[in-house]
Amino acid sequence: MSESPETRSLVSASSQLNLTDIDAIDDKEFDIPQVDTPPTLESILNEPEDEDEPFVLEDTSLLNIESLDTHSCETSSLASSDSGDRTHMKRRKRLAESNSTVHGSVLRHSILKGISAQIVSAADKVDAGLPTAVTVSNVIAVGTSHGLALVFDPNQALRLCLGSTAVGAQYGAVSALSINNDCTRLLCGFAKGQITMWDLANGKLLRTITDAHPPGTAILHIKFTDDPTLAICNDSGGSVFELAFRRVMGMRTCESRCLFSGSKGEVCCIEPLHAKKELRDHPIAQYCLLAMASLTKILVIGLKPSLKVWMTFPYGKMDPASVPLLAWHFVAVQKEINPMLVFCRGDAVHFLLVKKEESGAIHVSKSRQLHLHYDLISLTWINSRTLVLLDSAEKLHVIDRPSQEELDNVDIAEVELIYNSSHFKSLATGGNVSQALALVGEKACYQSVCSYGGQIVYLGTKSVHVMTLRNWRERVDHLLKQERFLEALSLAWSFHEGTARAVVGLFGDPNKRKGVVADKMTEILFQYADRSLKKCPEQGKIQVMEQHFQDMVPVMVDYCLLLQRTDLLFNQIYSKLGENSVAKGVFLECLEPYILSDRLTGLAPHVMKDLLVHFQDNGMMDSIEACIVHLDITSLDIQQVVQMCWEHHLHDAMIYVYNSGMNDYINPMEKLLQVISPLLRAGKSLSDEKVTMGNKLLVYISCCLAGRAYPLGDIPEDLVPLVKNQVFEFLVRLHSVEAAPDEEVYPSIRTLLHFDTREFLNVLALTFEDFKNDKQALEYQQRIVDILLQVMVDNSDFTPSQVGCLFTFLARQLSKPDNTLFVNRKLFDQVLEFLCSPDDDSRHTERQQVLLELLHAGGVVQFEEKRLISLAEKAEFYQICEFMYEKKHLYDKIIYCYLKDPLRKGEVFNYIHNILSIPGYSPEEKQSVWDEAMEHLKELVSIDPSKAADLVAIHFADEIHNIIDQLEEDYLLFQFLKCLLDPREGSQNQRLLRLNPDLYELYIELLCRFSPAQVTEFLQTSEHYRMEEAVQITRKHNLHEPLSYLLEKKGDVHGAFLVLLETLKHNLSLLTDGNEAVSNELDPMRSVEISLEETIALCQRCSNCLNQQQREALWFPLLEAMMSPQKLLKATACQHTSESLKQMTMQVLGSMTGFIALPSIIQRILQDPVYGRGKLSEIQGLILGMLETFSYEQTLLETTTSLLNHDLHWSLSHLRAAVSKGLHPRLDHCSICLQHYRRKLEADDEIIIFSCGHLYHCQCLQSKECGVQGEGPPGWSCYKCTSSSKGGWPGERSVAEVRRGRTTSLAQIKVTSVHNTTFGDARGRKLLSDLALDPQQTQAFDQLRCIYRGPSRLAILTELSHSRGSEKPSLLNPTQPGSGSIFHSENFQLKLSPPPLMEE
Repeated sequence: MSESPETRSLVSASSQLNLTDIDAIDDKEFDIPQVDTPPTLESILNEPEDEDEPFVLEDTSLLNIESLDTHSCETSSLASSDSGDRTHMKRRKRLAESNSTVHGSVLRHSILKGISAQIVSAADKVDAGLPTAVTVSNVIAVGTSHGLALVFDPNQALRLCLGSTAVGAQYGAVSALSINNDCTRLLCGFAKGQITMWDLANGKLLRTITDAHPPGTAILHIKFTDDPTLAICNDSGGSVFELAFRRVMGMRTCESRCLFSGSKGEVCCIEPLHAKKELRDHPIAQYCLLAMASLTKILVIGLKPSLKVWMTFPYGKMDPASVPLLAWHFVAVQKEINPMLVFCRGDAVHFLLVKKEESGAIHVSKSRQLHLHYDLISLTWINSRTLVLLDSAEKLHVIDRPSQEELDNVDIAEVELIYNSSHFKSLATGGNVSQALALVGEKACYQSVCSYGGQIVYLGTKSVHVMTLRNWRERVDHLLKQERFLEALSLAWSFHEGTARAVVGLFGDPNKRKGVVADKMTEILFQYADRSLKKCPEQGKIQVMEQHFQDMVPVMVDYCLLLQRTDLLFNQIYSKLGENSVAKGVFLECLEPYILSDRLTGLAPHVMKDLLVHFQDNGMMDSIEACIVHLDITSLDIQQVVQMCWEHHLHDAMIYVYNSGMNDYINPMEKLLQVISPLLRAGKSLSDEKVTMGNKLLVYISCCLAGRAYPLGDIPEDLVPLVKNQVFEFLVRLHSVEAAPDEEVYPSIRTLLHFDTREFLNVLALTFEDFKNDKQALEYQQRIVDILLQVMVDNSDFTPSQVGCLFTFLARQLSKPDNTLFVNRKLFDQVLEFLCSPDDDSRHTERQQVLLELLHAGGVVQFEEKRLISLAEKAEFYQICEFMYEKKHLYDKIIYCYLKDPLRKGEVFNYIHNILSIPGYSPEEKQSVWDEAMEHLKELVSIDPSKAADLVAIHFADEIHNIIDQLEEDYLLFQFLKCLLDPREGSQNQRLLRLNPDLYELYIELLCRFSPAQVTEFLQTSEHYRMEEAVQITRKHNLHEPLSYLLEKKGDVHGAFLVLLETLKHNLSLLTDGNEAVSNELDPMRSVEISLEETIALCQRCSNCLNQQQREALWFPLLEAMMSPQKLLKATACQHTSESLKQMTMQVLGSMTGFIALPSIIQRILQDPVYGRGKLSEIQGLILGMLETFSYEQTLLETTTSLLNHDLHWSLSHLRAAVSKGLHPRLDHCSICLQHYRRKLEADDEIIIFSCGHLYHCQCLQSKECGVQGEGPPGWSCYKCTSSSKGGWPGERSVAEVRRGRTTSLAQIKVTSVHNTTFGDARGRKLLSDLALDPQQTQAFDQLRCIYRGPSRLAILTELSHSRGSEKPSLLNPTQPGSGSIFHSENFQLKLSPPPLMEE
């Protein structure tokens, strides 16, 4: 078998290279087909790719790195998950439609055992040292640490041993190797900088180069270019040199040229572009491109025809320890073959496409970018579509370039890869390299990885390893060895469909390739079927066996259908599974979802027979019916199926078999009608099963008349007219085929009308829509209408609704513009008489709805309007009347219809409002409606007072007095006024109305009569009544609480108090008399408590506005009223009542102490006959309670005074400390003129120092207008501190500015200097300073107070004291939020800690 250049490699042909001792490939063993025409490199590269648009993989998780199968014996590959969801009884696995992709084991790992053994042997026997570098061509060359180069032939035999340990001691280790294209020359670079060239034919040393680059640097890379006389080397100084080999007069020479100096940034990786023989004529090959990777950027230069830089690309941000990587390969993109450069440093791989433009310039464009989650140390092409990456954890990752998908990963830690760190650090020459290059060299393994001909060689410390791509068969078989059948099938199907990645071994015509893969999949399916039987649990529950086959059988069905091999499914596989009864049953049941989805349209006869028997035995009749209507009729035994359908009532299946198998569309109708017709004629009710059958019959008739097949699909076009005619003939048939003697005419139509009149007429209506141009069909239409009228009119078997449906149907047909039907108008009159018959009260609503529907359908033109209205009024069909009045614009009469209709009375309000509000009606029409509404307003109020009130407020505001006169009944008037006037009802009528107070007073009068408990609340919320009249009304009805409220509001506090006091005395008398029968609604004690609370609240509200005498006139009668009943209770010995009254008396005393002097209270108590006589113990409780209150208030006053004094002392002491604090200037010169403060010689030179530390001459401040005018001596403000404010005057400083830390002088010290001659002597003198609280200091004090602004402690204690004394509402203890209490303030904070000390 001939080889393409792309596939020629060390391990591709075992006849030439015996390198793969682990996995040798044999054509016969793997059944590799012969290829007539082997593919060329261009044909492989020209395989289509979807790369028209650039693609950048942004999310590394798309690589599916985490779902790796680590159970592979050789490699770990991407594993398939279950990849299918079960549907239809949880049995079907949709593996073929799974979104997850299975790649299997893509890489084959082989060890070159022969070479590995000889490397170890050489190290032991000849002291060759450890391997350091490797390169591959037609031979393999391995460099060692002692300066030897071992060359092996394809059979792994040692062919040459170049160099010696003596030379190695001089040159150091072999640090780089390179073989030219024709495999005749070998270049060796050494750790101490020397370069040697060897003839691979005879092992002769051709050149020793010692001056190609600066001495003292190691050779990191040496590379032949496509020109055999040109090579590139890179040393540990970061420089790159071009080596040109010449032969002049028999002398071999080498000329060196520096391409890149390491002083501009060290280069640590170089890669020349190599073109194979097939691409030597490529336009770019002539430029001899070289890619170089420095520590900061990538460069692409051309060596020919002259040196030129074509591209530079900076890295951007990256890890300085990451290794720069480069790799070239020719790829096919957009039907062109061009070189692609892949470079990487860290975890981002960049793809650069290189093209030659028409102008001759080289154009480099960024194609795409791949983001990884690991750092790379090696990057290698294995073919034009696949890259192999090696990460820092020594794991290989196989990446598909077009999709950027990871196909496989392999851990090669066992290889013990050789790293080139010592060469990058140049240890052999003293380590004179930069720290950056040495850091990169920690993970450098450039000389340990080499690719050639579709394989990659990795050099370990004791072995040499080869990675190649497995061919497609090997990948599938690898999964089969592990019994991963599902993944093997999924992978094989991807080969079949051409969606697999990294495919090797499939060539030629696509159809031939599909055939080869299909044969392999067939073989796998046979193995899978055998395995399913072998692995079946022999013992255990039947459910376990069923679950086993439910997991496996759908997979076989799926792939057989995908391969279109139903013969394989129903013959070999079904025969195998038929050996197990459980497997056979599961197989038959799992066919159902494929049949229902039309993926399986035909079954083999023996399978179909078994399917029906199995479903019938298991009672799965619904499944049988669902499957039959989807199957090809030719696979069915028609007689068997029809018989089974009738026995089990599978009507859909029966209809389908008759229609598709025998083209008989009438027989199913006859059979279904024969079932339901006798029951309907006998007047019996139908069972649910019979109703379902009748509905199916209607749908079937509708489908036949519409040209659709039942239950699915369409009738063949050539049969559609014939089927329609047959169905019409069947419907209009006078008698059935086997008619009984007493059978009525037209049995088909009669039966369908009795079954469901409305739906049958709907079927006919849909059918008539298609009869526009069919003359014969129009004749059938008229004939059917005549039959319908003949059957239903004058027939007592049909209800009014059924008759109405018929005439509604006729009215709709007659109203069409292209109508051709004729119906006698007298029939409509008969129907009208029948529906409006006043003698029959049954089904009144039904008759009205039927007639209304008939009118809406266009039947109104069939009737005389006056007669229709007359009959409707007699029959009380008010909706019919409304319909006719609406048509004649008699809107006022519609009100009458609403009022008479008990079901729609509530809708009259909206109707009246809409007529009167919505534009579009004439003034006359609106006036007639208005008059009619006014006439029936009493009736409207009785229907809904609330809606009537809203209507009156909007449209009848001027007629309210007339309306009130109409409402003669008081309670009805009360309800109306309540909805109209009371704001508590939520109405907005008061905003629309401006009514006289007498209406409100009338409502108060009615409220006192019908709802006295709500009078006070209404008086509080309304302001439209007159005070005197309201007082008289409440006094008339003896309502104390409302009367008290009105008197208080009027200003008669004493009168209000007397009313409440009278109520309190009355309740006390009921309590002391023990007459509990008088008040059944409320407990007497509770009545007293409520009355007392109201009275106390009144006294507290009014006491603030009264003098002492007036206050005593309120509180002392209240106290006397509470004390007097206690004498009466002593005789009755009611201890509980007495204690309660004492508690209430204490409540009165506690409330009045804030308004009445304490001696007056004690004197009044002692004068009372109850407490004035007897023992002191009787009044001990009252006296002690008052003394306790006095003691509490005294303590409160003393504490408050102490706190105030403490606060005042603290504020003043800190203010004094602040203003008297010494000032220390920051500088010794003026902040304005920048001269020393002793600059002037005048005797009276003033200096101003501020607390912020700035110092000024007085004259300088005056020049800047920084003086502050105010009462007292003039003040100053700091110029520098105030000049930063936003354009304001220096003295205008806000509190906010102070809080931001801008300083203003708390004190200004005026220093008066003496004459220059005596200034030095005056240093010991005490400087005169004037301390004064000037305007600036006052401002600072105000700002200090603002900082600690909040409720004073006195205010807090006052609130607490009143809260403790009484929890009842009062002016001092408001209950409503926002009523003045400091506790309800949003900014209230209780600061318990003392204020912070100011800085000294």
